[in-house]
Amino acid sequence: VLNFPLRRVEKDVLIPQIMRERAKELCSDKVQAFTKCCQETGLLMVVKCRQENTALKDCLVGYYSDPLFYEECKAEYLKQREEYRATGIKKKRQKLTSNA
Repeated sequence: VLNFPLRRVEKDVLIPQIMRERAKELCSDKVQAFTKCCQETGLLMVVKCRQENTALKDCLVGYYSDPLFYEECKAEYLKQREEYRATGIKKKRQKLTSNA
């Protein structure tokens, strides 16, 4: 496989998008706690859910600032890109067809 440098959109948009998705999965307990708090408190969520929001933010930022996590997500992106270039099928479509 040829190793071309990443394009700006890959570095600045596509890889961070994978990082956000994976971090949300890894912090799912905090996401659920914050969501539950917001649903229960309605308009007062800004005041009442500070603790849950801080815990969620700390969890997500911990992953976003981890160089190893970035490299894992970059490798995942490069694998997806390689599969797409070989097959012409985006990953989401592959999931749908493999589940059918």
